[in-house]
Amino acid sequence: MNSASLTVQSVRARPVVVPLRRPIVSKVGLFHDWPLILIDLYTEEGIVGHSYLEPYLASAARVVVPLIDELGAAAKGRPVAPFDAYRRSTGSLHLLGREGVTMIAVSALDMAAWDALAQAAGVPLAVYLGGTVGPVPAYNSNGLWLTAADRLAAEAAALVAEGGFKALKLRLGRATLDEDLAAIAAVREAAGASVKLMCDFNQGLTLGDALRRCHALDDQGLEWFEEPIAYDNLPGYVQLARELETPVQLGENFYGPRLLYQAVIAGAGDCVMPDMMRIGGVSGWLRAAAITGAAGIPMSTHLYPEISAHLMRVTETAHWLEWQDWADPILREPFCVENGMLIVPDRPGQGIEWDEQAVAKYAV
Repeated sequence: MNSASLTVQSVRARPVVVPLRRPIVSKVGLFHDWPLILIDLYTEEGIVGHSYLEPYLASAARVVVPLIDELGAAAKGRPVAPFDAYRRSTGSLHLLGREGVTMIAVSALDMAAWDALAQAAGVPLAVYLGGTVGPVPAYNSNGLWLTAADRLAAEAAALVAEGGFKALKLRLGRATLDEDLAAIAAVREAAGASVKLMCDFNQGLTLGDALRRCHALDDQGLEWFEEPIAYDNLPGYVQLARELETPVQLGENFYGPRLLYQAVIAGAGDCVMPDMMRIGGVSGWLRAAAITGAAGIPMSTHLYPEISAHLMRVTETAHWLEWQDWADPILREPFCVENGMLIVPDRPGQGIEWDEQAVAKYAV
Protein backbone atom coordinates (compact mmCIF):
# COMPACT_ATOMS: atom_id res chain seq x y z
CA MET A 1 0.00 0.00 0.00
CA ASN A 2 1.17 3.56 -0.66
CA SER A 3 1.74 5.07 2.77
CA ALA A 4 1.40 8.56 1.31
CA SER A 5 -2.29 7.94 0.58
CA LEU A 6 -3.51 7.37 4.14
CA THR A 7 -6.36 9.50 5.46
CA VAL A 8 -7.45 9.85 9.09
CA GLN A 9 -10.87 8.33 9.72
CA SER A 10 -11.08 8.43 13.52
CA VAL A 11 -9.10 8.10 16.73
CA ARG A 12 -9.87 6.00 19.80
CA ALA A 13 -8.19 6.36 23.21
CA ARG A 14 -8.76 3.78 25.97
CA PRO A 15 -7.42 3.88 29.54
CA VAL A 16 -6.30 0.69 31.27
CA VAL A 17 -4.49 -0.05 34.53
CA VAL A 18 -2.13 -3.03 34.47
CA PRO A 19 -0.35 -4.82 37.34
CA LEU A 20 3.38 -4.35 37.97
CA ARG A 21 5.56 -7.37 38.70
CA ARG A 22 7.56 -5.25 41.15
CA PRO A 23 6.10 -2.24 42.97
CA ILE A 24 7.58 1.16 42.17
CA VAL A 25 8.98 2.75 45.34
CA SER A 26 10.39 6.16 44.51
CA LYS A 27 10.51 9.80 45.54
CA VAL A 28 7.46 10.44 43.38
CA GLY A 29 5.28 7.76 44.96
CA LEU A 30 4.42 4.10 45.56
CA PHE A 31 2.75 2.25 42.68
CA HIS A 32 1.52 -1.35 42.61
CA ASP A 33 -0.07 -0.99 39.18
CA TRP A 34 0.44 1.25 36.19
CA PRO A 35 -1.97 3.30 34.04
CA LEU A 36 -1.74 3.29 30.26
CA ILE A 37 -3.77 5.03 27.57
CA LEU A 38 -4.01 3.00 24.36
CA ILE A 39 -4.43 4.99 21.15
CA ASP A 40 -5.74 3.62 17.85
CA LEU A 41 -5.63 5.84 14.77
CA TYR A 42 -8.01 4.44 12.14
CA THR A 43 -7.53 5.33 8.48
CA GLU A 44 -9.93 5.27 5.56
CA GLU A 45 -7.62 2.72 3.92
CA GLY A 46 -7.98 0.18 6.77
CA ILE A 47 -4.57 0.64 8.41
CA VAL A 48 -4.69 1.20 12.17
CA GLY A 49 -1.78 2.95 13.85
CA HIS A 50 -1.10 2.21 17.52
CA SER A 51 0.57 4.04 20.36
CA TYR A 52 0.27 4.26 24.11
CA LEU A 53 0.91 6.72 26.90
CA GLU A 54 2.09 6.19 30.47
CA PRO A 55 0.46 9.09 32.36
CA TYR A 56 1.67 7.95 35.82
CA LEU A 57 -1.68 8.59 37.50
CA ALA A 58 -4.87 6.78 36.48
CA SER A 59 -6.84 9.97 37.10
CA ALA A 60 -4.84 11.73 34.36
CA ALA A 61 -6.86 9.84 31.74
CA ARG A 62 -9.86 12.05 32.56
CA VAL A 63 -7.91 15.02 31.23
CA VAL A 64 -5.71 13.46 28.54
CA VAL A 65 -8.31 11.33 26.72
CA PRO A 66 -10.64 14.27 25.91
CA LEU A 67 -7.68 16.20 24.48
CA ILE A 68 -6.73 13.23 22.29
CA ASP A 69 -10.36 12.96 21.18
CA GLU A 70 -10.41 16.65 20.27
CA LEU A 71 -7.18 16.50 18.28
CA GLY A 72 -8.37 13.31 16.60
CA ALA A 73 -11.65 14.92 15.55
CA ALA A 74 -9.74 17.90 14.12
CA ALA A 75 -7.58 15.50 12.08
CA LYS A 76 -10.52 13.60 10.57
CA GLY A 77 -10.35 13.60 6.78
CA ARG A 78 -6.80 14.93 6.70
CA PRO A 79 -3.80 13.02 5.29
CA VAL A 80 -1.72 11.05 7.77
CA ALA A 81 1.25 13.42 7.67
CA PRO A 82 2.91 13.56 11.11
CA PHE A 83 5.15 16.59 10.54
CA ASP A 84 2.22 18.62 9.23
CA ALA A 85 0.01 17.46 12.09
CA TYR A 86 2.72 18.19 14.66
CA ARG A 87 3.17 21.75 13.37
CA ARG A 88 -0.60 22.30 13.12
CA SER A 89 -1.34 20.86 16.57
CA THR A 90 1.44 22.64 18.44
CA GLY A 91 0.54 25.86 16.63
CA SER A 92 -3.02 25.56 17.88
CA LEU A 93 -1.71 25.41 21.47
CA HIS A 94 0.04 28.79 21.53
CA LEU A 95 -2.61 30.32 23.79
CA LEU A 96 -3.12 27.29 26.05
CA GLY A 97 0.55 26.35 26.20
CA ARG A 98 2.66 23.52 24.78
CA GLU A 99 3.72 21.88 28.02
CA GLY A 100 1.90 19.30 30.10
CA VAL A 101 -1.13 17.40 28.88
CA THR A 102 -1.39 19.38 25.65
CA MET A 103 1.97 18.17 24.34
CA ILE A 104 1.23 14.69 25.68
CA ALA A 105 -1.92 14.50 23.53
CA VAL A 106 0.00 15.71 20.46
CA SER A 107 2.65 13.04 21.09
CA ALA A 108 0.04 10.28 21.33
CA LEU A 109 -1.36 10.98 17.87
CA ASP A 110 2.09 11.55 16.38
CA MET A 111 3.35 8.11 17.45
CA ALA A 112 0.23 6.41 16.12
CA ALA A 113 0.52 8.26 12.79
CA TRP A 114 4.13 7.17 12.23
CA ASP A 115 3.14 3.60 13.09
CA ALA A 116 0.34 3.71 10.51
CA LEU A 117 2.63 5.05 7.78
CA ALA A 118 5.28 2.38 8.38
CA GLN A 119 2.61 -0.33 8.44
CA ALA A 120 1.22 0.89 5.12
CA ALA A 121 4.73 0.80 3.66
CA GLY A 122 5.08 -2.78 4.93
CA VAL A 123 8.31 -2.12 6.83
CA PRO A 124 9.38 -1.63 10.47
CA LEU A 125 9.41 1.97 11.65
CA ALA A 126 13.22 1.97 11.88
CA VAL A 127 13.41 1.01 8.20
CA TYR A 128 10.76 3.56 7.23
CA LEU A 129 12.92 6.22 8.89
CA GLY A 130 15.94 5.14 6.85
CA GLY A 131 17.60 2.69 9.22
CA THR A 132 17.57 -1.04 9.86
CA VAL A 133 16.18 -3.37 12.50
CA GLY A 134 18.56 -4.98 14.93
CA PRO A 135 19.67 -5.02 18.57
CA VAL A 136 19.68 -1.95 20.83
CA PRO A 137 21.80 -1.84 24.03
CA ALA A 138 19.45 -1.75 27.02
CA TYR A 139 19.58 -1.51 30.78
CA ASN A 140 16.99 -3.12 33.02
CA SER A 141 14.87 -0.55 34.85
CA ASN A 142 12.28 -2.96 36.26
CA GLY A 143 13.39 -2.75 39.88
CA LEU A 144 16.00 -1.54 42.38
CA TRP A 145 13.74 1.12 43.84
CA LEU A 146 14.10 2.84 47.21
CA THR A 147 13.82 -0.40 49.15
CA ALA A 148 16.05 -1.75 51.94
CA ALA A 149 19.58 -2.68 50.90
CA ASP A 150 19.18 -6.25 52.16
CA ARG A 151 16.43 -6.80 49.57
CA LEU A 152 18.33 -5.33 46.64
CA ALA A 153 20.88 -8.10 46.17
CA ALA A 154 18.44 -10.83 45.16
CA GLU A 155 16.53 -8.41 42.97
CA ALA A 156 19.69 -7.26 41.19
CA ALA A 157 20.66 -10.84 40.36
CA ALA A 158 17.16 -11.52 39.05
CA LEU A 159 17.20 -8.38 36.89
CA VAL A 160 20.49 -9.35 35.28
CA ALA A 161 19.16 -12.83 34.54
CA GLU A 162 15.93 -11.55 32.93
CA GLY A 163 17.70 -10.80 29.67
CA GLY A 164 21.43 -11.19 30.16
CA PHE A 165 21.60 -7.52 31.08
CA LYS A 166 24.95 -5.76 31.35
CA ALA A 167 23.46 -2.65 32.94
CA LEU A 168 20.85 -1.84 35.62
CA LYS A 169 19.21 1.28 37.02
CA LEU A 170 19.36 1.86 40.78
CA ARG A 171 17.34 4.55 42.53
CA LEU A 172 19.23 6.66 45.03
CA GLY A 173 18.45 9.52 47.39
CA ARG A 174 17.84 7.62 50.60
CA ALA A 175 17.78 9.36 53.97
CA THR A 176 21.55 9.12 54.39
CA LEU A 177 24.66 8.81 52.26
CA ASP A 178 25.55 5.57 54.04
CA GLU A 179 22.24 4.02 52.95
CA ASP A 180 22.94 4.93 49.32
CA LEU A 181 26.46 3.50 49.59
CA ALA A 182 25.07 0.28 51.10
CA ALA A 183 22.57 0.00 48.25
CA ILE A 184 25.30 0.43 45.63
CA ALA A 185 27.49 -2.16 47.34
CA ALA A 186 24.67 -4.70 47.62
CA VAL A 187 23.73 -4.37 43.95
CA ARG A 188 27.34 -4.54 42.77
CA GLU A 189 28.06 -7.67 44.81
CA ALA A 190 24.98 -9.48 43.48
CA ALA A 191 25.03 -8.27 39.88
CA GLY A 192 28.77 -8.49 39.33
CA ALA A 193 31.44 -5.83 39.15
CA SER A 194 31.23 -5.62 35.35
CA VAL A 195 27.52 -4.66 35.33
CA LYS A 196 27.07 -0.93 34.74
CA LEU A 197 24.93 1.01 37.20
CA MET A 198 22.86 4.01 36.21
CA CYS A 199 21.36 5.86 39.17
CA ASP A 200 18.22 7.97 39.37
CA PHE A 201 17.35 10.42 42.15
CA ASN A 202 13.89 11.19 40.70
CA GLN A 203 14.34 14.91 41.44
CA GLY A 204 14.40 14.11 45.14
CA LEU A 205 17.20 16.44 46.32
CA THR A 206 17.60 20.16 46.82
CA LEU A 207 20.57 21.69 45.03
CA GLY A 208 22.56 21.86 48.26
CA ASP A 209 21.81 18.24 49.11
CA ALA A 210 22.61 17.19 45.54
CA LEU A 211 25.98 18.89 45.64
CA ARG A 212 26.89 17.15 48.88
CA ARG A 213 25.47 13.75 47.96
CA CYS A 214 26.74 13.59 44.38
CA HIS A 215 30.23 14.78 45.31
CA ALA A 216 30.31 12.04 47.95
CA LEU A 217 29.23 9.43 45.36
CA ASP A 218 31.47 10.71 42.58
CA ASP A 219 34.05 7.97 43.12
CA GLN A 220 31.56 5.10 42.82
CA GLY A 221 31.98 4.61 39.06
CA LEU A 222 28.30 5.13 38.30
CA GLU A 223 27.26 5.63 34.67
CA TRP A 224 25.29 8.77 35.44
CA PHE A 225 23.47 10.83 38.05
CA GLU A 226 19.91 11.17 36.74
CA GLU A 227 17.73 14.11 37.78
CA PRO A 228 19.17 14.81 41.24
CA ILE A 229 17.14 18.04 41.48
CA ALA A 230 13.92 19.50 40.06
CA TYR A 231 13.98 19.11 36.28
CA ASP A 232 13.48 22.81 35.54
CA ASN A 233 16.35 24.09 37.69
CA LEU A 234 18.69 24.49 34.73
CA PRO A 235 21.18 26.74 36.56
CA GLY A 236 21.48 24.04 39.22
CA TYR A 237 22.13 21.39 36.56
CA VAL A 238 24.77 23.63 34.99
CA GLN A 239 26.56 23.77 38.33
CA LEU A 240 26.29 20.01 38.90
CA ALA A 241 27.52 19.17 35.39
CA ARG A 242 30.44 21.55 35.81
CA GLU A 243 31.55 20.26 39.21
CA LEU A 244 30.98 16.50 39.02
CA GLU A 245 33.07 13.81 37.35
CA THR A 246 30.09 11.46 36.94
CA PRO A 247 27.95 12.42 33.92
CA VAL A 248 24.73 14.28 34.74
CA GLN A 249 21.63 12.91 32.99
CA LEU A 250 18.35 14.75 32.46
CA GLY A 251 15.67 15.22 29.85
CA GLU A 252 12.68 13.00 30.57
CA ASN A 253 10.69 16.10 31.49
CA PHE A 254 11.55 18.19 28.43
CA TYR A 255 8.33 19.20 26.71
CA GLY A 256 9.34 19.51 23.09
CA PRO A 257 12.76 19.75 21.45
CA ARG A 258 13.18 23.48 22.12
CA LEU A 259 13.45 22.89 25.87
CA LEU A 260 16.06 20.23 25.16
CA TYR A 261 17.91 22.78 23.00
CA GLN A 262 17.87 25.34 25.81
CA ALA A 263 19.37 22.78 28.21
CA VAL A 264 22.03 21.79 25.68
CA ILE A 265 23.20 25.33 24.98
CA ALA A 266 23.21 26.08 28.73
CA GLY A 267 25.46 23.08 29.40
CA ALA A 268 22.92 21.70 31.88
CA GLY A 269 23.88 18.05 31.44
CA ASP A 270 26.31 15.61 29.90
CA CYS A 271 23.63 13.37 28.36
CA VAL A 272 19.90 13.49 27.74
CA MET A 273 17.01 11.01 27.78
CA PRO A 274 13.80 12.39 26.25
CA ASP A 275 10.44 10.81 26.99
CA MET A 276 8.26 10.02 23.98
CA MET A 277 5.05 11.49 25.41
CA ARG A 278 6.73 14.76 26.38
CA ILE A 279 9.27 15.38 23.63
CA GLY A 280 6.57 15.33 20.96
CA GLY A 281 6.38 11.71 19.83
CA VAL A 282 8.45 10.52 16.88
CA SER A 283 8.45 13.95 15.24
CA GLY A 284 9.70 15.63 18.40
CA TRP A 285 12.32 12.92 18.95
CA LEU A 286 13.72 13.28 15.43
CA ARG A 287 14.06 17.03 15.91
CA ALA A 288 15.68 16.52 19.32
CA ALA A 289 18.06 13.90 17.89
CA ALA A 290 19.28 16.42 15.33
CA ILE A 291 20.16 18.80 18.19
CA THR A 292 22.00 16.18 20.24
CA GLY A 293 23.75 14.88 17.15
CA ALA A 294 25.04 18.34 16.29
CA ALA A 295 26.15 18.86 19.90
CA GLY A 296 27.65 15.37 20.23
CA ILE A 297 25.60 14.61 23.35
CA PRO A 298 24.65 10.97 24.10
CA MET A 299 20.89 10.39 23.82
CA SER A 300 19.11 7.66 25.75
CA THR A 301 15.43 6.80 26.06
CA HIS A 302 12.90 7.11 28.86
CA LEU A 303 10.12 4.49 28.99
CA TYR A 304 8.29 3.41 25.79
CA PRO A 305 10.92 0.81 24.83
CA GLU A 306 8.99 -0.60 21.87
CA ILE A 307 8.83 2.61 19.82
CA SER A 308 12.01 4.10 21.34
CA ALA A 309 14.04 1.13 20.11
CA HIS A 310 13.17 1.96 16.50
CA LEU A 311 14.28 5.55 17.03
CA MET A 312 17.55 4.52 18.63
CA ARG A 313 18.37 2.72 15.39
CA VAL A 314 18.32 6.08 13.55
CA THR A 315 19.72 8.38 16.28
CA GLU A 316 23.27 9.61 15.69
CA THR A 317 24.30 9.72 19.35
CA ALA A 318 22.19 6.74 20.52
CA HIS A 319 23.32 5.67 23.98
CA TRP A 320 21.13 3.44 26.20
CA LEU A 321 17.56 2.19 25.95
CA GLU A 322 15.62 2.02 29.20
CA TRP A 323 13.95 -1.39 29.37
CA GLN A 324 10.80 -1.84 31.40
CA ASP A 325 8.06 -4.35 30.65
CA TRP A 326 5.14 -2.42 32.09
CA ALA A 327 3.10 -2.50 28.88
CA ASP A 328 3.63 -6.25 28.34
CA PRO A 329 0.30 -7.30 29.96
CA ILE A 330 -1.70 -5.73 27.12
CA LEU A 331 0.63 -6.52 24.19
CA ARG A 332 -0.13 -9.46 21.93
CA GLU A 333 3.57 -10.13 21.33
CA PRO A 334 5.96 -8.34 23.71
CA PHE A 335 9.47 -7.51 22.54
CA CYS A 336 12.40 -9.76 23.47
CA VAL A 337 15.65 -8.94 25.27
CA GLU A 338 18.69 -11.12 24.62
CA ASN A 339 22.21 -10.67 25.95
CA GLY A 340 21.37 -7.20 27.22
CA MET A 341 19.97 -6.10 23.85
CA LEU A 342 16.38 -5.30 22.95
CA ILE A 343 15.68 -6.94 19.62
CA VAL A 344 13.69 -4.72 17.25
CA PRO A 345 11.35 -7.15 15.49
CA ASP A 346 11.09 -7.30 11.72
CA ARG A 347 7.38 -6.43 11.72
CA PRO A 348 5.60 -3.56 9.96
CA GLY A 349 5.28 -0.36 11.95
CA GLN A 350 6.57 -0.28 15.48
CA GLY A 351 5.49 -3.90 15.86
CA ILE A 352 2.88 -3.75 18.60
CA GLU A 353 -0.70 -4.97 18.69
CA TRP A 354 -3.11 -5.11 21.60
CA ASP A 355 -4.18 -8.29 23.34
CA GLU A 356 -7.85 -7.33 23.33
CA GLN A 357 -8.82 -9.85 26.01
CA ALA A 358 -6.23 -8.31 28.34
CA VAL A 359 -7.36 -4.81 27.39
CA ALA A 360 -10.93 -5.71 28.38
CA LYS A 361 -9.66 -7.21 31.63
CA TYR A 362 -7.70 -4.13 32.67
CA ALA A 363 -10.05 -1.45 31.29
CA VAL A 364 -11.07 1.31 33.70
